[in-house]
Amino acid sequence: MGKLNIGIILGSTRQGRVSPQVGKWVKKIGQQQEDANYEILDLADYDLPFLGTGTGQERGIIAWKTKLASLDGFVFIVQEYNHSLTGALKNALDSAYEEWNDKAAGIVSYGSTGGARAAEHLRGILGELSVATVRANPTLSIFTDFTKSKVFQPADYHINYVAEMLDQIRSWSRALKTVRKS
Repeated sequence: MGKLNIGIILGSTRQGRVSPQVGKWVKKIGQQQEDANYEILDLADYDLPFLGTGTGQERGIIAWKTKLASLDGFVFIVQEYNHSLTGALKNALDSAYEEWNDKAAGIVSYGSTGGARAAEHLRGILGELSVATVRANPTLSIFTDFTKSKVFQPADYHINYVAEMLDQIRSWSRALKTVRKS
Protein backbone atom coordinates (compact mmCIF):
# COMPACT_ATOMS: atom_id res chain seq x y z
CA MET A 1 0.00 0.00 0.00
CA GLY A 2 3.01 2.31 0.35
CA LYS A 3 3.96 4.73 3.07
CA LEU A 4 1.29 6.71 4.83
CA ASN A 5 1.50 10.50 5.02
CA ILE A 6 0.76 11.86 8.48
CA GLY A 7 0.47 15.58 9.21
CA ILE A 8 1.42 16.91 12.64
CA ILE A 9 -0.74 20.01 13.05
CA LEU A 10 0.47 22.73 15.41
CA GLY A 11 -2.68 24.10 17.02
CA SER A 12 -1.39 27.54 18.06
CA THR A 13 -0.15 30.57 16.15
CA ARG A 14 0.67 32.90 19.04
CA GLN A 15 4.12 34.35 19.72
CA GLY A 16 6.12 32.35 22.25
CA ARG A 17 4.19 29.14 21.66
CA VAL A 18 5.77 25.82 22.53
CA SER A 19 3.82 23.67 20.08
CA PRO A 20 6.75 23.56 17.59
CA GLN A 21 8.87 21.88 20.25
CA VAL A 22 6.17 19.30 20.95
CA GLY A 23 5.58 18.72 17.23
CA LYS A 24 9.28 18.06 16.55
CA TRP A 25 9.37 15.61 19.46
CA VAL A 26 6.35 13.69 18.13
CA LYS A 27 7.85 13.66 14.62
CA LYS A 28 11.13 12.25 15.96
CA ILE A 29 9.28 9.43 17.71
CA GLY A 30 7.24 8.72 14.57
CA GLN A 31 10.28 8.57 12.33
CA GLN A 32 11.48 5.51 14.24
CA GLN A 33 8.90 3.55 12.23
CA GLU A 34 9.49 3.28 8.49
CA ASP A 35 5.91 2.86 7.26
CA ALA A 36 4.91 6.53 7.40
CA ASN A 37 6.15 9.98 6.49
CA TYR A 38 5.58 12.69 9.09
CA GLU A 39 5.29 16.36 8.26
CA ILE A 40 4.73 19.30 10.57
CA LEU A 41 1.93 21.63 9.48
CA ASP A 42 2.19 25.02 11.11
CA LEU A 43 -1.08 26.96 10.99
CA ALA A 44 1.01 30.15 11.05
CA ASP A 45 2.27 29.23 7.56
CA TYR A 46 -1.23 29.33 6.05
CA ASP A 47 -3.06 32.58 5.49
CA LEU A 48 -6.50 31.36 6.54
CA PRO A 49 -9.13 34.11 6.76
CA PHE A 50 -11.66 33.74 9.52
CA LEU A 51 -14.56 31.62 8.36
CA GLY A 52 -17.18 33.79 6.71
CA THR A 53 -14.87 36.70 5.93
CA GLY A 54 -13.40 35.40 2.66
CA THR A 55 -14.63 33.88 -0.54
CA GLY A 56 -13.21 30.42 0.14
CA GLN A 57 -10.95 30.78 -2.88
CA GLU A 58 -8.07 32.56 -1.13
CA ARG A 59 -4.62 31.06 -1.75
CA GLY A 60 -4.24 30.13 1.91
CA ILE A 61 -7.46 28.11 1.93
CA ILE A 62 -6.63 26.41 -1.37
CA ALA A 63 -3.12 25.52 -0.12
CA TRP A 64 -4.56 24.25 3.20
CA LYS A 65 -7.16 22.05 1.51
CA THR A 66 -4.60 20.71 -0.96
CA LYS A 67 -2.22 19.78 1.85
CA LEU A 68 -4.98 18.11 3.90
CA ALA A 69 -6.15 16.13 0.87
CA SER A 70 -2.63 14.72 0.44
CA LEU A 71 -2.53 13.28 3.96
CA ASP A 72 -3.77 9.96 5.34
CA GLY A 73 -3.90 10.92 9.00
CA PHE A 74 -3.13 13.58 11.56
CA VAL A 75 -1.61 14.29 14.93
CA PHE A 76 -2.99 17.41 16.57
CA ILE A 77 -0.75 19.27 19.00
CA VAL A 78 -3.38 20.97 21.14
CA GLN A 79 -2.90 23.45 23.93
CA GLU A 80 -5.71 24.33 26.27
CA TYR A 81 -6.95 27.92 26.32
CA ASN A 82 -9.94 28.76 28.52
CA HIS A 83 -10.96 25.07 28.73
CA SER A 84 -10.90 24.61 24.94
CA LEU A 85 -8.76 24.69 21.82
CA THR A 86 -7.46 27.81 20.10
CA GLY A 87 -9.53 29.92 17.72
CA ALA A 88 -6.82 29.47 15.08
CA LEU A 89 -7.22 25.68 15.18
CA LYS A 90 -11.02 25.84 15.13
CA ASN A 91 -10.86 28.16 12.13
CA ALA A 92 -8.44 25.80 10.35
CA LEU A 93 -10.74 22.87 11.02
CA ASP A 94 -13.73 24.80 9.67
CA SER A 95 -11.82 25.94 6.56
CA ALA A 96 -12.07 22.46 5.02
CA TYR A 97 -14.52 19.61 5.11
CA GLU A 98 -14.15 16.79 2.59
CA GLU A 99 -10.38 16.90 2.95
CA TRP A 100 -10.74 15.69 6.56
CA ASN A 101 -13.26 12.91 5.86
CA ASP A 102 -12.43 9.25 6.50
CA LYS A 103 -9.02 9.80 8.03
CA ALA A 104 -7.57 9.01 11.45
CA ALA A 105 -6.19 11.38 14.06
CA GLY A 106 -4.47 11.37 17.38
CA ILE A 107 -4.22 14.19 19.87
CA VAL A 108 -1.26 15.27 22.00
CA SER A 109 -2.50 17.88 24.43
CA TYR A 110 -0.96 20.09 27.06
CA GLY A 111 -1.99 22.59 29.69
CA SER A 112 -2.55 22.88 33.42
CA THR A 113 -4.70 19.73 33.35
CA GLY A 114 -2.76 18.14 30.51
CA GLY A 115 -5.00 19.88 27.99
CA ALA A 116 -7.64 17.21 28.53
CA ARG A 117 -10.59 19.57 28.08
CA ALA A 118 -9.20 20.92 24.80
CA ALA A 119 -8.63 17.36 23.57
CA GLU A 120 -12.22 16.39 24.40
CA HIS A 121 -13.59 19.43 22.58
CA LEU A 122 -11.42 18.58 19.58
CA ARG A 123 -12.72 14.98 19.55
CA GLY A 124 -16.28 16.23 19.16
CA ILE A 125 -15.35 18.56 16.30
CA LEU A 126 -13.35 15.85 14.53
CA GLY A 127 -16.31 13.48 14.80
CA GLU A 128 -18.42 15.99 12.87
CA LEU A 129 -15.71 16.10 10.19
CA SER A 130 -15.76 12.28 9.88
CA VAL A 131 -12.29 11.95 11.39
CA ALA A 132 -11.78 8.84 13.52
CA THR A 133 -9.82 9.67 16.66
CA VAL A 134 -7.69 7.02 18.29
CA ARG A 135 -7.93 6.15 21.96
CA ALA A 136 -4.39 7.00 23.06
CA ASN A 137 -4.15 10.70 24.01
CA PRO A 138 -0.81 11.70 25.53
CA THR A 139 -1.34 14.60 27.94
CA LEU A 140 1.50 16.88 28.97
CA SER A 141 1.56 19.11 32.02
CA ILE A 142 2.84 22.66 31.78
CA PHE A 143 4.04 22.20 35.37
CA THR A 144 6.14 19.05 34.94
CA ASP A 145 6.89 18.70 31.21
CA PHE A 146 7.91 22.31 30.55
CA THR A 147 10.46 24.53 32.25
CA LYS A 148 8.94 27.92 33.09
CA SER A 149 6.21 27.07 30.53
CA LYS A 150 8.72 27.77 27.75
CA VAL A 151 11.09 24.84 27.24
CA PHE A 152 9.67 21.41 26.54
CA GLN A 153 11.32 18.69 28.62
CA PRO A 154 8.94 15.73 28.62
CA ALA A 155 9.18 12.92 31.12
CA ASP A 156 10.52 9.75 29.51
CA TYR A 157 7.36 7.77 30.21
CA HIS A 158 5.48 9.83 27.59
CA ILE A 159 7.51 8.30 24.75
CA ASN A 160 5.80 4.89 24.90
CA TYR A 161 2.35 6.46 24.99
CA VAL A 162 3.13 8.67 21.98
CA ALA A 163 4.47 5.60 20.14
CA GLU A 164 1.24 3.75 20.99
CA MET A 165 -0.84 6.66 19.66
CA LEU A 166 1.18 6.73 16.44
CA ASP A 167 0.76 2.95 16.02
CA GLN A 168 -3.02 3.41 16.34
CA ILE A 169 -3.03 6.30 13.85
CA ARG A 170 -1.07 4.28 11.28
CA SER A 171 -3.33 1.25 11.72
CA TRP A 172 -6.54 3.26 11.39
CA SER A 173 -5.13 5.37 8.56
CA ARG A 174 -4.33 2.24 6.53
CA ALA A 175 -7.84 0.92 7.06
CA LEU A 176 -9.54 4.23 6.25
CA LYS A 177 -7.43 4.67 3.11
CA THR A 178 -9.30 1.71 1.63
CA VAL A 179 -12.62 3.44 2.41
CA ARG A 180 -11.51 6.63 0.61
CA LYS A 181 -10.50 4.66 -2.50
CA SER A 182 -13.93 3.07 -2.96
